[in-house]
Amino acid sequence: MNEPVSKIMTTNLITASPEVTLDKVKDIFQSRKIHHLPITQNGHVIGIITTSDLLWLNKPFEEYKNLKAKDVMTKKVGKLSPNDKIGAVADVFLRNWFHAVPIVDDENMLVGIVTTFDVLKYSYKKEYPNEDINY
Repeated sequence: MNEPVSKIMTTNLITASPEVTLDKVKDIFQSRKIHHLPITQNGHVIGIITTSDLLWLNKPFEEYKNLKAKDVMTKKVGKLSPNDKIGAVADVFLRNWFHAVPIVDDENMLVGIVTTFDVLKYSYKKEYPNEDINY
């Protein structure tokens, strides 16, 4: 847990603009099999939408084309640096019940994302280094 978060972060990022409609967000979640979508503007994280946000929205799918990401995204987003430790990410998850943390550089530009699954996979590989897991 004392290694940098850059070791486990996903860098092949899928993002969306604040103007994207929720029907497109839903399509991204389904087609890309992800649960967290950073909302960016000029490369900066300004929010995040999760599959849970859509569930809690409690609206029919037909209404999604009339709603935009900026209308439902979480705007207060915890962020970490690529040099922060993996343990710091775990601490953020445990204290805040988050399941994803955007990783930003010194200019606050999005460079990665870490999820609870990434931390779990990291811990598993540490404990069972000879197991072949491909997730």
